[in-house]
Amino acid sequence: MSDADDLKETDPQNSRRDFLRSAGLFTVTAAGLAGGLELLTRRPGAASAEAQGTVLVRPKRPLGPYDTSEAITPWAQATTYNNFYEFGTDKGDPARMAASLKPRPWTVRIDGEVKKPQTVDIDTLQGWFPLEDRVYRMRCVEGWSMVMPWLGFPLAALIRRLEPTGKAKYVQFTSLYDPKQFPGQRGNVLDWPYVEGLRLDEALHPLTFMAVGLDGRVLPGQNGAPLRLVVPWKYGFKNIKSIVRITLAEKQPQTTWALAASDEYGFYANVNPAVPHPRWSQATERRIGELGRRATLPFNGYADQVAGLYKGMDLRRNF
Repeated sequence: MSDADDLKETDPQNSRRDFLRSAGLFTVTAAGLAGGLELLTRRPGAASAEAQGTVLVRPKRPLGPYDTSEAITPWAQATTYNNFYEFGTDKGDPARMAASLKPRPWTVRIDGEVKKPQTVDIDTLQGWFPLEDRVYRMRCVEGWSMVMPWLGFPLAALIRRLEPTGKAKYVQFTSLYDPKQFPGQRGNVLDWPYVEGLRLDEALHPLTFMAVGLDGRVLPGQNGAPLRLVVPWKYGFKNIKSIVRITLAEKQPQTTWALAASDEYGFYANVNPAVPHPRWSQATERRIGELGRRATLPFNGYADQVAGLYKGMDLRRNF
């Protein structure tokens, strides 16, 4: 589903890894390129590299054990219809404003209840792991959904590398706070920086993913560059973007949306069509690019894999 046929891979895994590592030399987003640098040769009538993002055309691959076979949301929609309040509250604000985000240089601090706390450069961090493709459903708490082809690595691989202590029960994630890069942070719509969290067993689940790319391209700013969390059985606001800190903790983190409206946005945020939002039903969703609505599935269709994490819990109270 890529928009260009340049930069074909000879070895899919190595090419993707080399490309993403090289992003420190030339930062690419779908919204813009600092200094006007273009990495794709323009063809008559072709969109610019700024509009396309840098493309790796990948050979078709069989579906993996975690992939959905549903139709992937087109790039043009996946990168222009976004919630990212750091850029603004309108769906189009992130794509319009994403050029202000500078995802290189970038470091991630990993601390708390780990035996190997450290601050690591984003290119070093992603180079620790073989990068994987994952095609996941994404369900927003607002009642719309997409299917997203992520590129990244399992969060469990990172956590195990850092050796959590016996006290670690939760993982807290913190986004970048920089009003120069994030104009939405100049207002008080939320208490900045954005913070999210998972139980440790949720973080270690094989579906839980750290994305550094989207559809074979460097992750665009509006989609959470250079590093975002993807937890496909939870509402989208759990999938924190532009992460600068990962902290393993003994106590449950206080998360941004739970602090803003605890009766509307709980810590768990598992997709549950039987539990309405106080202001709308969650029983159905609008898939972006489709007409009409479809039924929302428990745990966003991942119940077989993750329902066991919540055995015995009241998922109405722990929403």
